[in-house]
Amino acid sequence: MIIEENKIVKWSLISVSMVFLSVMLVLPLVFVVKTAFEKGLPTFWAAISDKYARAAIWLTVEVTVITVIVNTFFGIFAAWTITKYSFRGKKLLSALIDLPLTISPIIAGLIFLLTFGRQSFLYPILHDLNIKIIFAVPGIVLATVFVTFPFISREIIPVLASQGKDEEEAAALMGAKWFRIFRTVTFPHIKWAFLYGIVLCTARALGEFGAVSVLSGHLRGKTNTMPLHIELLYQGYDFTGAFAMSAILVVMAIIILILRNILEYRGKRKLSEKGAK
Repeated sequence: MIIEENKIVKWSLISVSMVFLSVMLVLPLVFVVKTAFEKGLPTFWAAISDKYARAAIWLTVEVTVITVIVNTFFGIFAAWTITKYSFRGKKLLSALIDLPLTISPIIAGLIFLLTFGRQSFLYPILHDLNIKIIFAVPGIVLATVFVTFPFISREIIPVLASQGKDEEEAAALMGAKWFRIFRTVTFPHIKWAFLYGIVLCTARALGEFGAVSVLSGHLRGKTNTMPLHIELLYQGYDFTGAFAMSAILVVMAIIILILRNILEYRGKRKLSEKGAK
């Protein structure tokens, strides 16, 4: 009887989960793809090859690449600092890293608007140096970096914390320099977590809307990323174009999801192999 009850509970939970995921995820994605192609492939291609669409795609890719590069260095440095050193303010630093996860992206955009906008004391300096941040690509990059910088560091920190310091200290006693220690001792331990963090950071950067919306100025063909371009098309009742661009983001998301699962699987397999040894 207990076994039967467990089976009932098991399949009930599976059914509820599948229904929920179907309604909340699968059906909307199917609807997006269906709407994108309902007027035919030529219309779909025209929507995504429009000059404004191309500009939005390339800007999104550019911002994402810059964001991932910046957060890669920051994530490694922050994780190394928090796990390898003891200092005052360590808990504060750790809390600040998590801050973007608790702040609305809209608030993040407003923070940068107040920091670099016309009312800021920095504006005259930036103006004299001919540096434009608000309503320009640098502002979009700053906003995207801000909302995504916890992802890489938070994947690395638990791995480094569990690793300890013994191996690095032994290598240092044998005369190895810090870069060689990192490359040959530390990085092999964090490799899969690091790659996993990059995937998460990329996914978040591609879809960022709130903070970017505040700082971009919505300049069509100049500061509109893919999410902003989709909003513009939708508000203009160009549903085919909006869903065509959405389909591109969906494809990117699926690719990232596949990469994440591959990395997660390989990382777990490496850990199990090490445990077996």
